[in-house]
Amino acid sequence: MSHQRNRIGEVRVHAPARLHAGFVDLNGGLGRRFGSLGIAIDRPAITLRIRPADRLTVDGPSAERVRRSIERLGRQAGLSDRVAVTVEEAIPAHVGLGSGTQTDLAVAAALVCLEGRRTAARDLARALERGARSGIGLAAFEQGGVLLDGGRGGLDAAPPLIARAEFPEDWRILLLLHRGGHGLHGAPEVEAFRRLPPFPPDAAAHLCRLMLMVALPALAERDVEAFGRAVGELQRTVGDHFAPAQGGRFTSPLVAEVLVWLEAQGVAGVGQSSWGPTGFAIVGDAASAERLADEMRGRWAGSPLEVMVCRGRNVGATVENLNAGTGFVPAARRAAGE
Repeated sequence: MSHQRNRIGEVRVHAPARLHAGFVDLNGGLGRRFGSLGIAIDRPAITLRIRPADRLTVDGPSAERVRRSIERLGRQAGLSDRVAVTVEEAIPAHVGLGSGTQTDLAVAAALVCLEGRRTAARDLARALERGARSGIGLAAFEQGGVLLDGGRGGLDAAPPLIARAEFPEDWRILLLLHRGGHGLHGAPEVEAFRRLPPFPPDAAAHLCRLMLMVALPALAERDVEAFGRAVGELQRTVGDHFAPAQGGRFTSPLVAEVLVWLEAQGVAGVGQSSWGPTGFAIVGDAASAERLADEMRGRWAGSPLEVMVCRGRNVGATVENLNAGTGFVPAARRAAGE
């Protein structure tokens, strides 16, 4: 065990969930495919503590998932698995919030910090085979905010981040969780992409223009209505394309019903994150978000619906040396040696 590991002693990592709001170019006719719009959110999140130990132990929610990540990093990146891990909170798995990527990266960041290494998140993602289609999970881990990646090209690397904006502090996100529901993942997800029909090039061109000329300027001008309309249009176009694989525009009929109701209340920015079943709605102020959340909890009382009011998160994952009492340091800055 190295002197550096003894000195650090214990590390805590906190990494945010993310919304995947849709692909902008599923056609790929120009040589790059996918391209994703995403938003880092303040909760749920993955938070874990890790310290050196004689053998691997993991306690807390998603313990088995964390254990697999540590064992894989030991095989592929040479990181020691002689650690004790306490998972304080976890992102629900397979509900569209990026739990796999954020958990893998949080574990990797904790292990490299414990061993005194300086390794960038993108290098860790490559070892973990993350970022196959979307780069927003990695970008959410690195820096948070509203994120647009440039899709997969010819390089064997995660899609590059091409635009980032701050999520306005006064806006809120209504998160609509379908308890017990799950979206496509693993082999069924791969098969779904294989079976989908070609995406029309004119639709891809429109979505790219929509992001560049509507969504991003609306963020810069703090125009929640324009941003919401752009996100809603992206969701309708992509959701209808994926309908044969997920049973409709949205995976969960319950969440779909709630999203229709929200649109009737005048909320334009509604949709599903990734394969769902989690839905979301973007609201321009905290009071309106809380009022709508209370109405939904009453209207759908007794159903599997869980409503959370979230903020956007404009910083990425953070790493804390618990023994030194240094406070949280963004994981991207720590990897850079700051």
